[in-house]
Amino acid sequence: MMEDDFYATIKFKSGEEIFALVGYSEEEDRTFLLLESPITIQKVKNRSSGNVYAYKVEPWLKTSKEDLFVINIDDVLTLTESHDLETIAMHETFSQQYDKFNTEKKLNRKMGYISTIKEAKKSLEELYNNS
Repeated sequence: MMEDDFYATIKFKSGEEIFALVGYSEEEDRTFLLLESPITIQKVKNRSSGNVYAYKVEPWLKTSKEDLFVINIDDVLTLTESHDLETIAMHETFSQQYDKFNTEKKLNRKMGYISTIKEAKKSLEELYNNS
């Protein structure tokens, strides 16, 4: 079963907290989350002005240039859908800038499979159902 993608804050059992565009797929008795461009957000105090705060946004996995991750729902402590426009805008802006920074040359099909979350979900479901 596939539903529409949504923005969410995810808290893992390990204590990590991330924000991502989320899709999910249910396969028999297991549920997988598909995370697009997961980020961490940290509120930091401006050193020069004690009452001013800013947000530090970083990729969830710093050594990977991938933007789509599949995780098992069993690793999640809680998940909440977000409608916060400021956080969504931070995610979208960061994702666009990060993609520009990390793309050394134009991606093409010869380099590997390029897809959206919906295409990846469909492909994964087809692979699963055919096995």
